[in-house]
Amino acid sequence: MTDMAKDLSTAAPQTARLDFNTPALQRKRRRRALQDRLARWYVSVGGLAVLGAITLIFFYLAQVVLPMFQGAELSARGEPQRPAWLAEQGRALLMAVEEQNQVAMRLDARGQVSFFEADGGKLLSQVALPVPEGSEIVSLGQDQPGSNRLVLGLSNGQALVFGHAYRVTYPDNRKTVSPRVEYPFGEAPIQLDPQGRPLHQVAMNVGSDGLLLAGSTGNQVLALELSREENLLTGEVTLGERRLELPQLAEPVKALLIDPRQLWLYVINGRSSADVFDLRQQKLNGRYKLLADPQAEVTEVTALLGGISLMVGDSTGGIQQWFMARGENGSELKNIRGFQLADSPIVQILPEERRKGFLALDAAGNLGVFHSTAHRTLLVEPVAGAAAQAALSPRADQLLVESAGRLQGFELDNPHPEISWSALWGKVWYESYDEPKYVWQSTSANSDFEPKLSLSPLAFGTLKAAFYAMLLAAPLAICAAIYTAYFMAPAMRTKVKPVIELMEALPTVILGFFAGLFLAPYVEAHLPGIFSLLLLTPLGILAAAYGWSRLPESIRLRVPDGWEAALLIPVILAVGALALGMSGHLENWFFGGDMRLWLSNDLGIPFDQRNALVVGLAMGFAVIPNIYSIAEDAVFSVPKSLTLGSLALGATPWQTLTRVVILTASPGIFSALMIGMGRAVGETMIVLMATGNTPIMDINIFEGLRTLAANVAVEMPESEVGSTHYRVLFLAALVLLSFTFVMNTAAELIRTRLRKKYASL
Repeated sequence: MTDMAKDLSTAAPQTARLDFNTPALQRKRRRRALQDRLARWYVSVGGLAVLGAITLIFFYLAQVVLPMFQGAELSARGEPQRPAWLAEQGRALLMAVEEQNQVAMRLDARGQVSFFEADGGKLLSQVALPVPEGSEIVSLGQDQPGSNRLVLGLSNGQALVFGHAYRVTYPDNRKTVSPRVEYPFGEAPIQLDPQGRPLHQVAMNVGSDGLLLAGSTGNQVLALELSREENLLTGEVTLGERRLELPQLAEPVKALLIDPRQLWLYVINGRSSADVFDLRQQKLNGRYKLLADPQAEVTEVTALLGGISLMVGDSTGGIQQWFMARGENGSELKNIRGFQLADSPIVQILPEERRKGFLALDAAGNLGVFHSTAHRTLLVEPVAGAAAQAALSPRADQLLVESAGRLQGFELDNPHPEISWSALWGKVWYESYDEPKYVWQSTSANSDFEPKLSLSPLAFGTLKAAFYAMLLAAPLAICAAIYTAYFMAPAMRTKVKPVIELMEALPTVILGFFAGLFLAPYVEAHLPGIFSLLLLTPLGILAAAYGWSRLPESIRLRVPDGWEAALLIPVILAVGALALGMSGHLENWFFGGDMRLWLSNDLGIPFDQRNALVVGLAMGFAVIPNIYSIAEDAVFSVPKSLTLGSLALGATPWQTLTRVVILTASPGIFSALMIGMGRAVGETMIVLMATGNTPIMDINIFEGLRTLAANVAVEMPESEVGSTHYRVLFLAALVLLSFTFVMNTAAELIRTRLRKKYASL
């Protein structure tokens, strides 16, 4: 037996052995290994480059944004000067610096106006004001910040109105500033008090109708209107007078201010009281207590740029902002916000001429830099000793301080005072508003404009647009993906899936153009039909499915398995035609012929043609392909072994879908929703063209909105590089990028947890 086996083994043919160590195979293996290493390095470097690019974008945006949150800086300009001419002058009543920061003006108590070089203190010229003999300057008042118009209250009851102006010329290509004193209403003083009593306080305002003067003699307030008319033929100017009768006060007047619209006269009297007079009706509007501390008293009152807000400084170093706002009993003077400089009394408040900021100087020589709207203290620093007088340049970048016969100039760097956390994200009480609100209004034609840079309505609009878009897109896309991947016939799937994915290639500007010019007016004209369509479509599909299930099997079996969805196409078209065709009849039957007016008048719901409903329809259509494609791939990628195993164990197809397929595909479905959400949040062109771009905070589906992305696209071209507006737009982009980053990170964490949880299925 052994010999036979040996013979058989010898007779069997010898099998050929493969040699894997031939030079050709070795070269092939080395080449493949090199390709694998290169591919691995290429993918790694590409991934790191993407991460690096995103990081650099973050750092670049932060680099542009961070300067907004820095405070102000004050630096001395040279050594203090002691001009010889300054020692011969009287006590300073006022100092000012002109636009070019070259010439300064000083007014003393004797009525002498001195113009001198702001940098070196060299005297340029002096002008003696026409103060009548035997009278003295008792008080000083100013018109609105930036007007350079002043009024002197004299001891004989007269008021002298004058202004300082500067002419810029270029002789021999050298800029020269020539100062002068002007008298817009003549050099002769105006008799404000017929009895000739000293004007202890005086105020003025030049409006479109003429000059309004106000003065006080003790506790008596006087007001005089002067209208100026010029003969076009002869050039002769005539002045008309009208005296306003105002009631007498119980306490001496400490300060007077006139509203720039000449509606209100503010009379500060006593320790801390303010009487507000209605100049049109010539009656008292109300009496207000300015300070809560009974031991404190008002020491300085100045109007901010525009004249609407009053900045009230007190003996404890505090500064309060007040302005007229509508209340329960009409217009009332309301305390808006407060600031604190130090502990010494406030002696001077310097409003900026181009922004809602101001500087304050106290009796100890401390200087504070503030901004009213942002409610921000930017700098507190000592600059002088006691009895100082300061002047702020029109551009708010130079400060001139006189103290003890010395002049000291300062450079003030304060580029972005309007920005603070409360101004960007909190409710702000803006001038002339009834209450604090979230408002975005970055520009205005008026130089007195108060910037309103709240990002809250933009962030709200971004989430609102994404919410309504996802409300439409998510159910349709997810259900379509599940049906296509699980129920639809393979032949039909190969036709439907590419068509839906092809929708993603449609430019969003085309969708926005279509939504703004066609869809918005069509929705407005067919509101009942649109809502009927949203309600009747699912009911029509259910009715069609029920009717199909009741047909004989001989008919139902003629349709191949998985092709039933094609039968819904005529159903949906019929339901849509019925709903939109009955829109006019529904409007006449239930809404009096106009659903828009019914919403506005009967329900109090505002309606805007370009609203969130239009955005939801248009942007939902744009987001559907993203969600559908990813979710369909996730459902289709579920192993067939899981599906067949579930069916073999007796589960129905629906049970298999809900308890096996969807759970296994849930990480991919969730990723699809997050990617769709990110697409909706970052969408620009659709919301830009279809929303009306109204930055309001209203969840109403019939109101418009403005998103962060659309706001950047609209306003970036018109913003000045390096300005506050420019940097706030970059901050909006940073917020949008951070939101997307946080959302994607959270989505990845949740997706990973879902994958681990259902990996055992």
